[in-house]
Amino acid sequence: MDVSGISSMLNQTTATNNAATSKAESIQNSVHGLSSNSTDEELMEVLKDFESYFLEQIIKKMKDTFTDEDEESSVASQYTDTFMDYAIEEVADILLEEVGGNMTQQLFEQMKRNYNIPTVDITTDAAEKAAVKVEEE
Repeated sequence: MDVSGISSMLNQTTATNNAATSKAESIQNSVHGLSSNSTDEELMEVLKDFESYFLEQIIKKMKDTFTDEDEESSVASQYTDTFMDYAIEEVADILLEEVGGNMTQQLFEQMKRNYNIPTVDITTDAAEKAAVKVEEE
């Protein structure tokens, strides 16, 4: 009895699950790394990573509602699933860039309040740096 197909499927499933777990843990570690000393850029990067992961999970669940569970038994379908996971990550990133601005901004403002990150007026900050540079010359 040849079990190489089952073994390959198990290895592929394990790799896919490990990648998803790793990404979730990475985002969780990034969130735990935030503090009142974090910059706006660091906060925005963490939020975009979180939103992208969140959208990926929504899209994957939507995909699962349209797929037949009987199709999951072949090795070829495991490779298809791996490709679909990659495609879903890309689609989630594109969706985030195209339509995620309002949600991102709301999360950004909420996190700034939660972590007591001071608001920096970019125009004032840039003007102060330019004034200091002029005085040094």
